[in-house]
Amino acid sequence: MSFTIALHQRAFKFPALIFSCSFHYIRHKSIDPESFYTSLLEKSTQKTHLKQIHNQLYTHGLHENGFIITKFIHVSSNLKETEYARQVFDEFPKPYVFLWNAIIRGYSLYNMLDEVVEMYSRMQHAFVAPDAFTFPYVLKACGGLMAVRIGQAVQAQILRCGFEDDEFLRNGILSLYVKCGGNNRARVVFDGLRNKSVVSWTSIISGYAQNGQPIEALRIFREMRGSDTKPDWITLVSILKAYSDLEDLEQGRCLHSLVIKIGLEYEPDLRIALTSLYAKCGQVMAAKSLFDQMKIQNVILWNAMISGYAKNGYADKALELFHEMISRNIKPDAVTIQSSVLASAHLGSLHQAKSMDNYVNNSEFKNDVYISTALIDMYAKCGSVDLARKVFNQTLDKDVVVWSAMIVGYGLHGQGREAINLFHEMKDAKIRPNDVTFIGLITACSHSGLVDEGWDFFKSMKDYGIEPSQQHYASVVDLLGRAGYLENAYNFIKAMPFEPGVSVWGSLLSACKIYRHVILGEYAADKLFSLDPLNTGHYVQLSNLYASVHMWEGVGKVRVLMQSRGLNKDLGYSMIEINGKLEAFRIGDKSHSRFNEIYEKVEWLENRLLEYGFVVDSESSLHDLDKEDKKMSLCNHSERLAIAYGLISTDPGTTLRITKNLRACVNCHLATKLISKLVNREIVVRDLNRFHHFKDGICSCGDYW
Repeated sequence: MSFTIALHQRAFKFPALIFSCSFHYIRHKSIDPESFYTSLLEKSTQKTHLKQIHNQLYTHGLHENGFIITKFIHVSSNLKETEYARQVFDEFPKPYVFLWNAIIRGYSLYNMLDEVVEMYSRMQHAFVAPDAFTFPYVLKACGGLMAVRIGQAVQAQILRCGFEDDEFLRNGILSLYVKCGGNNRARVVFDGLRNKSVVSWTSIISGYAQNGQPIEALRIFREMRGSDTKPDWITLVSILKAYSDLEDLEQGRCLHSLVIKIGLEYEPDLRIALTSLYAKCGQVMAAKSLFDQMKIQNVILWNAMISGYAKNGYADKALELFHEMISRNIKPDAVTIQSSVLASAHLGSLHQAKSMDNYVNNSEFKNDVYISTALIDMYAKCGSVDLARKVFNQTLDKDVVVWSAMIVGYGLHGQGREAINLFHEMKDAKIRPNDVTFIGLITACSHSGLVDEGWDFFKSMKDYGIEPSQQHYASVVDLLGRAGYLENAYNFIKAMPFEPGVSVWGSLLSACKIYRHVILGEYAADKLFSLDPLNTGHYVQLSNLYASVHMWEGVGKVRVLMQSRGLNKDLGYSMIEINGKLEAFRIGDKSHSRFNEIYEKVEWLENRLLEYGFVVDSESSLHDLDKEDKKMSLCNHSERLAIAYGLISTDPGTTLRITKNLRACVNCHLATKLISKLVNREIVVRDLNRFHHFKDGICSCGDYW
């Protein structure tokens, strides 16, 4: 049964009061049928009304009245009856431009962008010339679909139709190129505008801010401020993003003052942008204050806060917020998941990592390659390279980022051979490596003592057209330095094609500490103090180097230098995960409720170590303590306390997982190797640089840490 016949067979049931007049009465009273039916259409609130009116149009021969049918399509679209509107349109013989515009507008209204482009194409094939009301919808659709080539064709037709001076259409073209990332084309259109409105300025500023050119966005904003055009809240959102990307907190605060001054502080999108700015710049308390004041909390706002926590050392708070978000039935998106996975990686809890993995596996993001990559990194940083490899194996479409994440994970755990084998698999899969791939490979070789292999990988970078960066050079210095080739490392630095940075000199100083090379260490430290004068770690490294060779005067000078610059040595702590809960310990810590049991276990461990011939190396920066105090202090290092707590809190054979905020000291590294054998446990320690897997008296690092 055809659509038209079906209409004729339906009973007319529109409210009798409205339809009390027959068509004959309308004609007799000289009532305009177009006005009558368009008035009825405006009163329609459901599809049933539309069908009854359509039936009457056929009954009275008005179904080919273009004015009424155009209105009919508009009303149908407004009532979300786009399919019905399309049926009515398709039955109209030879529709003219107003009907085409009506159906295109209807699709645009509900972001049915493919249908907008399809109808525009059909319009061309029907030889119906578009007008100035057609093009805005089509340009919007092209921007949403990132269809820049179709958009260029539309721009050409706008010029052919003589609308090149239409400012509204030129702004539409500008918006198209902005959305498609074509900043250069957008700038040409912008510069050609004779009258630049706030929409024009905002579009070009947004283009630069959204497409990774914040400095240019700010430059144009200054031009806008110099004109007579006042920015609106949309402009300010883009500028806040630019300041966020540059992490320019000072200017961001100034803009916040402007927002308050012009009375826009309660604009939701501006509050979200301000929350993101403060969170990204590390001002999480200010960000949380703005977050808490928002009554309508959408996913973008939650993402800003969760990401801010995750990236500024508040992993636990990020995850708390993530769980609160879910409990409030606010649906997370891919950005939420990535930030939460990052927080799990920073937290270092394998229990939490498994929980996050389980959530992803039961969500729509299960096969998202970006999230799979984040999960690989998360598991590697939480101590399980095997679970990282499991995620890697399950990832369907592996790109270079996925392969590189797994190679970096192997490097973090000192599994150099596994990293190299995976690289060969990567080449067999025809995946071209990138700069991160080689950082992972050289680091893996460095942590495994594979000097020749690491050097070969560095030299092979040019075969792939990759120019080594500071990080690559630092990795090679680390590779050579860990293996004891200090002079080679120094000569390598001198031959660098650009000035060595902090990471390069830091790698050399670390190697000098291992091999007690004072002269070269002092030289590296001097470079570091000039490049990065407020980094406490450099001073501690030099102090430890002096202490290792009994140069106590040098230790004293470093301490005086630190005091003069207002620096304090970071306090070391170790965390251990027991039954999914993280417990933290500091040196000599007695705050735990079970501290008596913990110290009894520490004493038991020390006695067992002595029985097996373990000798404490007390030559360290603790030179101002007497011999017995040195011994007790070293025995009470945070790692020992964490291990002791793990032993009294878990069943025999349970793996202990410990996270330390500083580099493991020589004594604790040697002691942990022997403890793993004495208690028949695997002990996994994540220190500042890498993972150590202690088992049967051996460490996975091979003492290359």
